[in-house]
Amino acid sequence: MQPRSATVERVPDQTLSVSELGTLIRFALDQLVPDNVWVEGELRSKRSARNGHVYFDLIEPGDTPGGAPKALINVVLWRDARDRVNRLLTRHGQSISMDDGVRIRIQGAPDFYVAGGRLQFRMTAIDPTFTLGVLAADRAALLQALTEEGLLRANASRRLPVVPLRVGLATSLGSAAHADVTTVFANSGLGFTLVEADTAVQGPGAEQQIAAAIGALESAGVDMILLVRGGGSKTDLAAFDHGVVARRIATAAVPVFTGIGHDIDRSVADEVAFAAHTTPTAAAQAVVALVVNWLRELDRAEQRLVQRTNAVLADAAARQHELRRRIVRAGQVTVAQADQRITATAGQVARAARQAVRSAELQLAAATTRSGAHDPARALARGWSITRTADGRVLRSVADATAGASLATQVADGVITSTIDDDE
Repeated sequence: MQPRSATVERVPDQTLSVSELGTLIRFALDQLVPDNVWVEGELRSKRSARNGHVYFDLIEPGDTPGGAPKALINVVLWRDARDRVNRLLTRHGQSISMDDGVRIRIQGAPDFYVAGGRLQFRMTAIDPTFTLGVLAADRAALLQALTEEGLLRANASRRLPVVPLRVGLATSLGSAAHADVTTVFANSGLGFTLVEADTAVQGPGAEQQIAAAIGALESAGVDMILLVRGGGSKTDLAAFDHGVVARRIATAAVPVFTGIGHDIDRSVADEVAFAAHTTPTAAAQAVVALVVNWLRELDRAEQRLVQRTNAVLADAAARQHELRRRIVRAGQVTVAQADQRITATAGQVARAARQAVRSAELQLAAATTRSGAHDPARALARGWSITRTADGRVLRSVADATAGASLATQVADGVITSTIDDDE
């Protein structure tokens, strides 16, 4: 049996052009994925074209903060769809801004851009409540964690300086908020020293910059720190609801005043700060008020000191006057008493002198009487005589008479002279 020869059947050429392949991919996507699918993720690398279209990446973050995302898809928001999205956001009070780092839930359909050869997602709508809910849930969870960690009121327990003249300012330098604060301090007329730290206040990585700025100001030896920025949507202020910022404020060694431009909601940064203010201007004015009030209290203390000093001096003068009056009165009484005492003493002395003189007179009279009783003249008158020798000695004994001696005998009416003879 003869072997049969192989039969070759040629298949028509199936080679596709690039555009045909792109169109096929696009058609397959339209069939596999329905229109108006919802996708959630984090917005990154937003950029706007001159024609009004907006492009960005929607990512699923990785396990490591700041690391490579788990997944990424390019998103395009055509100009007409962008207008619809903006109107929707406006109806929610412009509380959401489509900025980098914001978590969003958007509606649209996958599309393969044939001319560019890339897969992209055509966005047609956005769910604002999703973003607001995420922000609210994240905020509530962070506040709960801070409470459990004992950090929620940690900065509020810091001691506020009596005169905070060296003030740290963390903000975006050159911004309106920066200008508002510097104007307040410049117009205060007080000797403030403003130490500035430039930082982003929104967008990816802003929270890290803000925390670093607070640390730098603390290291610069400031008395307190102002953390300020102008107004914005909830998403614009997302950095101030971040745990990195909240914990850095809470652990700061000096009081932190916030001045974040919002009138209704309070950020987590406001909750952990020493004091929160609705605007940068209000925060700066609060610091100025501290110094102004201290100066006023110093003036009042000075006035009280002057008043008390005057009162003490007046009291001392009154006491001095009263003491002088008492001394004069006491002196007058003393002089009068002295006069009385002198008069009494003089009377006593006079009486005593008179008594002494009288006593002396009596004693003299007695002495005179006594001496008169012994007067020789009286004895002679009574018949007595006194015989003396030639030398005037009184002859008291016969033995004292010698023969031939001359004697003089005194009698009452004269003297008789005699001579002693030899006869015994």
